[in-house]
Amino acid sequence: MEHSRRKFLAGLAATTMFATVGVAGTTVIQTITVDGKRYAMIHDETLCIGCEACVDACRETNNVPEGVSRLEIIRSEPRGEFPDADYKFFRKSCQHCEDAPCVNVCPTGASFIDTETGIVDVDPDRCVGCMYCIAACPYKVRYIDPVTKSADKCDFCRKTNLAKGQLPACVQVCPTQALIFGDLNDPNSDIVQTLQQKTVYRYKKHLGTKPKMFRVPDLKGEIEL
Repeated sequence: MEHSRRKFLAGLAATTMFATVGVAGTTVIQTITVDGKRYAMIHDETLCIGCEACVDACRETNNVPEGVSRLEIIRSEPRGEFPDADYKFFRKSCQHCEDAPCVNVCPTGASFIDTETGIVDVDPDRCVGCMYCIAACPYKVRYIDPVTKSADKCDFCRKTNLAKGQLPACVQVCPTQALIFGDLNDPNSDIVQTLQQKTVYRYKKHLGTKPKMFRVPDLKGEIEL
């Protein structure tokens, strides 16, 4: 495995050029058709209390090694004065973009969009650890797994809970129901119904990545777009 990695990395520059640059110097974007579901998530910042139960559940369910994390809850500076001070909590995890830069730059096809679910995922058997996807991700949510040496990140529990017909671990354990998960192609799903009823935003939407992580804004603070 290590020998193949070294051999690949030795010729990586030339290989990547053909994988990502056309003959006229234009970027080649992979066109992916999702035939089944389009799974997405809502993080309701008005309900999140920053308990990090989601972080712990994610780590346990998906065997995430110590020192890395698929999910973080970022707490803002305190707003207001004691005893009335409060915080804003921001979920940092994969956005499962429909036009995913990490997929577009991957020279081996290890980073891919699952056509049955729309979930952005990584095939560890094809990953060579070049870290192109980590550099390309504008959300900075990928890392190299210290055990498998493959790129990794949130996959909505595609290979664990979803494979068993269950909700992602983070959704299951949230004590305030701040997370809603479902299929954007199903008009009767909870997520579609909520999107029709509540004001939401998507982080860095202006980049054109079409993220499928929606957020109900905490209107007490500034919204980061």
